[in-house]
Amino acid sequence: MHSFVLVVHIILAVLMIVLILVQHGKGADAGASFGGGGAATVFGASGSASFLTRLTAILTALFFVTSLTLAVFAKQQTSDAYGLKTVQTTTQPAAPVQSNANETSPNAPK
Repeated sequence: MHSFVLVVHIILAVLMIVLILVQHGKGADAGASFGGGGAATVFGASGSASFLTRLTAILTALFFVTSLTLAVFAKQQTSDAYGLKTVQTTTQPAAPVQSNANETSPNAPK
């Protein structure tokens, strides 16, 4: 699931870059409109959004959702990696130490 969301996230990012670069800004027509009296339309209320603008807004919303989803996945991986659930404990008794009576220890008095 994580890989699928990551692939969708990357595709959305590339599509957003392409759509944003294809569109022209609001100030792109300003140079041509100053000579003819169309300057009021440049700074006035904008008309309805075009198809590309709406598509960019939809892709941006989906990009935001995939970003949050990837953040949740990253949080789960981090908490699983550093949580106490992954620590395995063994409760085996220690083996008794057997001493050999024939051996002398280096600290024993002579």
